Parts: sequence; C-alpha cells; structure tokens
Amino acid sequence: MYSAIGAGLAAIGAGIGVGFIGGKGLEAIARQPEAANDLRTNMLITAALVEAVALFACVIAFLGQK
Repeated sequence: MYSAIGAGLAAIGAGIGVGFIGGKGLEAIARQPEAANDLRTNMLITAALVEAVALFACVIAFLGQK
C-alpha cells in the first residue's frame, strides 16, 4: 500500500515539475523570442531529467514494498 502512495507522490511531483518547466519556458520565450530554440532544448532536457527522477522514485517505492 505504501509503495502505491510513494509512486503516486512521485507522479504528482513530476507533473508539477514539468508544469513549472513549461510555464517558465514559455515566459522566457515570450520575453526573448530569438532564443526560442535554445530554450526549447533546455526545457526538453530538464523535463526528461525530472521524469527520470520520478521513474526512479517509482521503482524505489515498488522495490520497498514488503
């Protein structure tokens, strides 16, 4: 049961993190449109890292179950 809670919290955290990345990235592109390609690349890399940490947390949560 606790593993499901841990996996759910990891998924929620990843969703919040990717939402912040997207929002702030769009704000940055709106401020400086000529840097859109660089910002988009950085957003994708950072989102992938956030998702990787969430996946790792889910794996750890399921491995920790009794």
